[in-house]
Amino acid sequence: MSELIHFPEFSEIPDDLKARVPLHQREYLVNGDIRAWDGEMQEVYSPVYFKSGSDFDNLIGSYPLMGEKEAMEALDAAAVAFNKGKGEWPRMSISGRIRCMLNFVAELKKNRSDIINLLMWEIGKNRKDSEVEVDRTVDYIIDTIQAIKDLDRTSSRFTITQGVIAQVRRSPLGVVLCMGPFNYPLNETYATLIPALITGCTVIFKPPKLGVLLHQPILEAFKNSFPKGVVNTVYGDGKAVITPLMQSGRIDVLAFIGTSQVADMLKKTHPKPHRLRSILGLEAKNPAVILPDADLNVAVNECVDGALAYNGQRCTALKIIFVHESITQTFLDLFNKKISSLKCGMPWDPGVNITPLPETNKTEYLNALVQDALSKGARVVNEGGGRFDKSFFYPAVLYPVNETMRAYNEEQFGPVVPVISFKDISEPLTYIENSNYGQQASIFGSEAGLLSDLMDTLVNQVCRVNLNSKCQRGPDVLPFTGRKDSAEGTLSVSDALRGFTIRTLVAVKETEQNKEIVSEILKERMSSFLNTDFIL
Repeated sequence: MSELIHFPEFSEIPDDLKARVPLHQREYLVNGDIRAWDGEMQEVYSPVYFKSGSDFDNLIGSYPLMGEKEAMEALDAAAVAFNKGKGEWPRMSISGRIRCMLNFVAELKKNRSDIINLLMWEIGKNRKDSEVEVDRTVDYIIDTIQAIKDLDRTSSRFTITQGVIAQVRRSPLGVVLCMGPFNYPLNETYATLIPALITGCTVIFKPPKLGVLLHQPILEAFKNSFPKGVVNTVYGDGKAVITPLMQSGRIDVLAFIGTSQVADMLKKTHPKPHRLRSILGLEAKNPAVILPDADLNVAVNECVDGALAYNGQRCTALKIIFVHESITQTFLDLFNKKISSLKCGMPWDPGVNITPLPETNKTEYLNALVQDALSKGARVVNEGGGRFDKSFFYPAVLYPVNETMRAYNEEQFGPVVPVISFKDISEPLTYIENSNYGQQASIFGSEAGLLSDLMDTLVNQVCRVNLNSKCQRGPDVLPFTGRKDSAEGTLSVSDALRGFTIRTLVAVKETEQNKEIVSEILKERMSSFLNTDFIL
């Protein structure tokens, strides 16, 4: 490990990537118009440094720094488009909204390569994972379309009970503020934006602070696919553009993926919090528990991938590992050997695993976690662990970790792996029970009786228990949520449709006159709500 990482000469960067930067975005979408911005700009710096002359550079573009005026224009546009439920979009048939969404998918696919390249530039995600993020987003949209068809088919039936004829459907809640995370700036943002749109809500969309430019190629797709005011974008500092939106009281749904601290702050600024629906994906400190009878080859492979995929920058990453004392050293030997085989490099390098980190001062923060642990009795047990250069940090395995260390309690969101040896299963269980977080856990073992007992305990502490596998979100048809400070609401292809809607019904007394009225409405297809259409 003589050279930690090779930051390239600009001439060494693939031509298709060089063609995308610098990208100085001066466009934003409001009320169906792509407007030009001539105000202050925020510079965008890549985690990828490249040699420029005798020095290094990483400036790759800029985007608009908007203010309250522009934020309120976006809100006005979204509110008018919804028009208290009377707008074209909320009143449009499901079939009509599906046609708009299919057009958007076609437009999105055309920009696939540009989005992939900008994911690599902006957040340092390797090419393979960037491709997966775009393709998974397309699949998610198609699955959402199928899910709303299924939901509509079920809702097309009538219920007749106790002399009342009723049809129950789901109606959109109104104006949605969508804010996604930097680690999956396309996929996780669209995991809320797409179901909000297809259910009839209108949207104000603010990209994450990191991962902004990649949305620029998609503005035309939004403009060409949806009625004016249905999708609106805002850019800039959250205090300048998000605070006035929330303070207005006109945001009906907050769809936010980030930290619980920011989520709490946003909710408190809304003057009528009881009227605000919140769908939140927040932080986690997901543990792995390695039992003495675990298949160590499986456990090591899953834990390395779970802890270090995309440099550990996933809410579903394994953030702390408990290993039974009888196998701790064997596990660590195999774990460290596996880490040493991971390839470090630039996001576009073939087969690369560990790449530069996009957050400002992230390497310094991770180093502080390591130094804190070292000062309290831990060691870095893998070769080269904890070395860093500019935005790159080589994975550090810390052992033995205890409750006095920051790495024990803080969500590191990066390539630092705390390992704890335990004697009794009560030790990791106590950690999980006392944790502020409750998203997922992974358990590795072979004895069915013990595993079943652990599962029955853990399902009341976390929302997904993974048996002999890493923590993860997918498949997207499965519910994704968390307890405690890890989430509010549930996301999945079907659950998200319910998150942005409310059950609504039309009910009439079962009289001959009412039957005739309902029959005429159905026969002449007068209502988009009251109907028995079956969407194929």
